Amino acid sequence: MKLKDLGWNKRFSKEFEPYKKLGWVPARIIRDNKISYGALTEGGGEHEVIMSGKVYHDASCDAELPSVGDWVALDFVADEVVIRARLKRQTCFSRKVPGKSSEEQVMAANVSIVVVVTDAGADFNPRRLERYFMLIDKSRAKGVVLVNKSDLCPEAQNQEVAELIRALKEDVDVHITSATKHEGIDVIKSYMKPGVSITVVGSSGVGKSTIVNQLLGEEWQWTGEVNEVTGKGRHTTTARELIVFEEGGILIDNPGIREVQMWTDEITLRESFADIEELALNCKFQDCKHGSDAGCAIRAAVESGVLDEERYESYLKLDEEIEKLRDRKKRRQMNVERRAKRSHRVKARNLADRIEIENEERPDTGMDFE
Repeated sequence: MKLKDLGWNKRFSKEFEPYKKLGWVPARIIRDNKISYGALTEGGGEHEVIMSGKVYHDASCDAELPSVGDWVALDFVADEVVIRARLKRQTCFSRKVPGKSSEEQVMAANVSIVVVVTDAGADFNPRRLERYFMLIDKSRAKGVVLVNKSDLCPEAQNQEVAELIRALKEDVDVHITSATKHEGIDVIKSYMKPGVSITVVGSSGVGKSTIVNQLLGEEWQWTGEVNEVTGKGRHTTTARELIVFEEGGILIDNPGIREVQMWTDEITLRESFADIEELALNCKFQDCKHGSDAGCAIRAAVESGVLDEERYESYLKLDEEIEKLRDRKKRRQMNVERRAKRSHRVKARNLADRIEIENEERPDTGMDFE
């Protein structure tokens, strides 16, 4: 196995040159074991590695620590292998940590394609898909959607859902699949080329693990029996893991996602809802609040059915979430800066006290230099 089979390219190679001179080795993180990591090196060697103190302390937040999919520089010393540096990410598929936190959670680093798995039944939710699409746009990866479990829904229903998804985002590839019947899996394989990294995400029970099983041709992930009421599997992936396929391609499997929390910005929001932004340009007044203002093009579009009301409400909700996230990030940064200044003042005061004590304890030589 060569480095390029793991996703290595010229940009990574150039960035790694200083580390190469130090005798360090490039590797890709395939597993996060909380305390240690699993990493692959050229030749297919898998190593259990630990993070150096410098890498840990240089990171301003958890998202800057090594994650599955990252390229790192390894130092083989004595009886352990140490991560000395993390290379810059070319892409990063992230979400906000669930809850009131303002922290970023990295779901897959350096991926080219994000595959979202849903179905035409109870899991289908246009508003949740809009959130996925925004995160994909932010990551700079390509989006692909699988309408899975097609055997459980009428063909007309599967096709209708596929068209609704295409209407939400024109540049996304949509495929109807049934992993349990081996239908459509070849479509996914068409994306899997040497060095190309793909991550699979979606709600628990939509068949992600079954899809991985079919891709690998073996029971890689255990998939329990299906609940007759919900139609969902009882168990799916519990940890992120990077898998390299012998015929080419790299897959990062993700646990089921219950909440698609936003980790993006206003620019991505405007780009993802370009239709609403275009309508706003036709409002009579530039400072239109898109409510009861006279000549509001957006309100007129909703009333006439041109703009789906639920889509517009989703836009407003996402805009509010992003604004709150921005405020939380600002407050967090202010707190970090305050703590840094306080720490600096404490260190300076301790140094001054130490110098004063040393001066007091220094013996008097009786020599006067004046």
